[in-house]
Amino acid sequence: MNLKDSVVFITGANRGLGLQLAKAALAAGAKKVYGAARDPKSVTLPGVTPVQLDVTNHDEIAAVTRELKDVNVLINNAGIVRAGGILADNALEQARAELETNLIGPMLLSKGFAPALKANGGGAIVNILSVLAWYSQGPTNTYSMSKSAAWALTNGLRIELAPQGTLVVGAHMGYMETDMTAGYEVAKIKPEEVAAQIFKALAEGKEEVLADDLTRQVKLGINAELPAYIAAARTAA
Repeated sequence: MNLKDSVVFITGANRGLGLQLAKAALAAGAKKVYGAARDPKSVTLPGVTPVQLDVTNHDEIAAVTRELKDVNVLINNAGIVRAGGILADNALEQARAELETNLIGPMLLSKGFAPALKANGGGAIVNILSVLAWYSQGPTNTYSMSKSAAWALTNGLRIELAPQGTLVVGAHMGYMETDMTAGYEVAKIKPEEVAAQIFKALAEGKEEVLADDLTRQVKLGINAELPAYIAAARTAA
């Protein structure tokens, strides 16, 4: 798609990947970039229009999707991770929080903006997913649940929005240099590299971004005789 003069709406645009996505949108020639955050004062990048939005607040989602009729690119970036497994005492609480932010918010935003995208020529939706949509690793099992569901959401939206010409992109990555992965001593990709890959995919009309080697390896391994998601359980036994 042609990103010059596009109008881009990014959730969680105040830091990390969201901030880099806003920079990439401006660099691509976007006419307007809406940067959504719980605290709009935290969106300080010049050229970005701050928007008050808590993606777990359904009334706020309804308000922004009703008011901002010029959007033709929606990037569902806001996300959370809660440490703990499925059998933890607080598992239900953490799973609900992750599902509300990582799944329900993007679903309602996509549904709410779909008419505007159609009216503006089809446009695009980008959902920020994770390699953990295909792989679980104990301490973040409920997060993996939410990202697996968000991957299914992405695939479903792609089918339902195809008739109106909306490109739906799923962006998967492993560890990224953000606050969410602070304290993890592993190789990490820079968020600006991920943002660049996402906007390249948008420009080329590609439906999926596999941002790093880890993600590509896990995706390839899904069809292996012993896929990673089963091997992980055997290792833990």
